[in-house]
Amino acid sequence: MILVRSLIFSLAFYLFSTLVALLMIPLFLAPRRWVTWALTWYGRGNTLLLRLICNIRVEVRGREHLPKGAALIAAKHQCMFDIFGSFAFLPDACFVAKKELMVIPFLGWYATKGGMVVVDRSGHATALRKLVADARDRFKDARQLVIFAEGTRKAPGDAPDYKPGIAALYRDLEMPVIPMALNTGVHWPAHGFMRYPGTIVFEFLPPIPAGLKRGEFMRELETRIETATSALVAQGL
Repeated sequence: MILVRSLIFSLAFYLFSTLVALLMIPLFLAPRRWVTWALTWYGRGNTLLLRLICNIRVEVRGREHLPKGAALIAAKHQCMFDIFGSFAFLPDACFVAKKELMVIPFLGWYATKGGMVVVDRSGHATALRKLVADARDRFKDARQLVIFAEGTRKAPGDAPDYKPGIAALYRDLEMPVIPMALNTGVHWPAHGFMRYPGTIVFEFLPPIPAGLKRGEFMRELETRIETATSALVAQGL
């Protein structure tokens, strides 16, 4: 039954994604906010498909830790649902995305129109300076900037590998960082089409206050995210 449901969901997901991508074409002529509004409903649509077809529910915990407006969120990353799933519940999300994704038709186009922050990972110090400058620009619109602290997907249980991008943002923006733990990879593995029933949880943790030394901040961030993520995975929701 799980295999059949997974196959049906994969078909529905790609058909729905194609339909949304085509319907969004006129939004290239519209204000940026219309694109992120459309992505919000795209995320909600996929959340509904998961529940109806795969018996996977989505729960968001710790909303009280989110400010009403600009926020810097450092998240765990286990699968692609981390991105469009987050659009469903963040008011005006933008993500830090690697440059390579921008060449993908529709995905790259809408990411650019939606004001995502693009990083050239080969740029090193130059890339970090641009990352900080672009983040400041997005916060003028009181957006929620989400950066995957490890820079790429990690399967549940993999050893963590936190990158310097979040440290640069934390230092130069001088604002709190809200850690986000999750268990998406349990139900939506990064590879393959199988989808396993249960409850996907996105959990916002108490903010890490501004002003910590780099090493202290990175240890605290990793400890909080990894501890909470491991607990969610171990619960077998």
